[in-house]
Formats: sequence, structure tokens, C-alpha cells
Amino acid sequence: MASTKEIQRRIKSIGNTKKITKAMEMVSAAKMRKTIEAVLKTRSYANLSWMTVLNIASAVNAGDLLHPLLEKRKKIRKEAIVLITSNRGLCGSFNSAIIQKAVASVKKHQVGRETDFILLGKKGLSVKSRYNHQIAADFIKEDVAYEAKEVAAIGKMIINDYLSGKYDKVLVAYTDFMSPVKQIPRVKQILPIDFEAKDQHLGIVGRDPRVGLDVDFVKQKEDKYLRDEEKNSYIFKYEPSTEIVLNEMLPRLIEVQLFQALLESNASEHSARMASMHKATDAAKDLVSELTLYYNKARQAAITREISEISAGVSAMNN
Repeated sequence: MASTKEIQRRIKSIGNTKKITKAMEMVSAAKMRKTIEAVLKTRSYANLSWMTVLNIASAVNAGDLLHPLLEKRKKIRKEAIVLITSNRGLCGSFNSAIIQKAVASVKKHQVGRETDFILLGKKGLSVKSRYNHQIAADFIKEDVAYEAKEVAAIGKMIINDYLSGKYDKVLVAYTDFMSPVKQIPRVKQILPIDFEAKDQHLGIVGRDPRVGLDVDFVKQKEDKYLRDEEKNSYIFKYEPSTEIVLNEMLPRLIEVQLFQALLESNASEHSARMASMHKATDAAKDLVSELTLYYNKARQAAITREISEISAGVSAMNN
């Protein structure tokens, strides 16, 4: 049995750890509130802007002009995945879940194509050290994002690389924020912009804050809206020209989608870290209670042993 002094040292050490985890939980809760507020402010805009461009892209595809960002390559030789992770750990399975999702996506379509990773977050480096994938670029990620310009460099890079033919497809791997206790890792295609994709979550993120419905239901409603629109005949008029309008709108759409993915990942990260630190704090409390009980038993045993030794000594003296 460990001595009472050793048990006291362990209780003190775990108590200090509990203070740290509690402080980290409070910091994560504050950051989580900010990131959730940011994500809810921009989510409707990101979803509706996607639907707007899909309508325009459908009309353009029906005509003679096909924008390079809408044009599908006949053969996918090389693709890029923008991987959004955190800069630090202590957030449960947040990083491992999105990395495994991205790696699984690569394995699913690995035959006949190469894959480069574009990292946003330091923890994404494990795709090279652990899975031996090529890293094309590594960007600095802020804990709390406020403006779309934080992803402007990535957006410009992937658009230029796609137009130059370096990549035939570009995807983004991010964690979709559903609630403080539920986050879903996802991989979605952003280049080329595919309005015929079967991915029900393509361009649709999280929940619609106006109605609070799941993404599946929101997507079904939007699909029904598009089918209703197809029943009518609309003629789109572009000023000054279709090419100029698309050249301005499509890059902005890519930037909006990347920024929304970053906001979703940030909200998911801080939610996961808050939950992880809360569990660590509770575990520390339980461990302190167990050690306190163990300490009391050890102390009682020591007192009982001392009394027995004194009694034995007194008995020996009397004899």
C-alpha cells in the first residue's frame, strides 16, 4: 500500500491538473460561443449563394458557353484536398476523424490518380508523417476566423492550379458543425462546380438556422424548389456579359465555400475541445474522490497499526 504522503502528492497533482482542464474548458466555451455565432451568421448566405450559382450554371450549361470552372475533365489524373484541422490537440477525436475521412476518400478513388493535400491547421501534417501523402502547401490557421480574406490565398491558389491543369479536381475536408455535442466530418467537391453531383451535402452545410432542420430535409426542399423552377421557362440576361458575370461570381463562390468550411471546422473544434476538457475535469474529480477514500483508509490502517503496537508494548511491560 502506498504511503499517505505519496497519496497526498498524487491528490495535489491531480487537483492542479483539474484546475488547468477547467480553465481550458472555460476558454474553449468562450471561443465556441464566438465561432457558433459566426457560423450561424454566414450559413444561410453560403447555402443560398451556392443555390444561386447552381441556377446560373444550369442555364449556362444549357447554352453554348461553358465556364472553365464548370467544365468537367474527362479523366482525373491529379486532385487536391484542402484539409482543415486544428493547430493544437486536446480536442478528442476531432482531428483524427477528419484526417481518416480524407484518407478514406483518397483510398476510394486512388486508382490512376495522384493526390496533394493543402493544409489549413498544423495537425494536418500527420497525413504525411503517418499516411505518407504529398503536401502541396501549408497555410496558417487562426483559432477564430472573422473575414473571408483568411482563405483568399487558398482560394486563389486552387483556382489558378485548376485552370492551369495542375489539378483536375479539388475537394475540401472539413468538420460540419451540427451542435455542441455533434460534429460530422465531410469531404465535398468544390472544383469543378458540379450542379449534377449526387452528393446531397454538396454546398449545403449544417442546419438552416431559420427552420432548424437537418441538412437532408433542407436539401430535399431545395431540390423540390429547383424542380418547380424547371417547370417554368426563364431567360437569364447577363450584363455586361455572361463571361464577365461568371468570372466575378464563381471565384467568390469558391471563397465563400472555403470560408464557411473554415467557420464550421472552428465551431466544431472548440465544441470538441470544450467537451473533452469537461470530461477530463470530471475524470479528475472522480480520481481525487477515489484517492481521498484510499488516503483515509491508509491513514486509518496506519493509526490502527500504531495503536496495536502501543497496546502490545504496554502488555509486554505489564508481563
